[in-house]
Amino acid sequence: MPRVRIGPALPDQEALDVEIARLRDLDIVALRSRWHAVFGRRPPPHLPRHLLFRILVYRLQADRLGDLDKASRRLLDGSGSPEKVGQNATTLVRRIADVRPGTSLSREWNGRMQRVMVLADGFAWNGKIYSSLSKVAFAITGTRWNGPRFFGLRDKPSRGSLA
Repeated sequence: MPRVRIGPALPDQEALDVEIARLRDLDIVALRSRWHAVFGRRPPPHLPRHLLFRILVYRLQADRLGDLDKASRRLLDGSGSPEKVGQNATTLVRRIADVRPGTSLSREWNGRMQRVMVLADGFAWNGKIYSSLSKVAFAITGTRWNGPRFFGLRDKPSRGSLA
């Protein structure tokens, strides 16, 4: 996980960069061994090399430069289990997939009604075809949006929920 530096590197940062470079050169067996030394337990067997590396680098940086603030930790802790997040994503995809070709979606934006036609292979708006609703929303607003949310296909999450 590269860091952005402003100004000259501090001695501690240079030592950290050297340690990260050493980790980068380790094979998966050596990374697993290092994980065990850092965390006091074996790594999950399913983790690929690149995730072992990234998690170890994060831990090194957090130990030397400071970890997340309380608000960020609270946000991540409240995000729920990976299983629940996966279920929420599946539900969302199912709702979007239920929008059949021929369906017309509309949304008022800056006082003008915007209409999008769902096609078998994309979405038509303003005489052009787009591969995703997010690209249509970007074309309309000039800003990145979650297309399904922009067109009301996705409920606003309640507090503490990711769906």
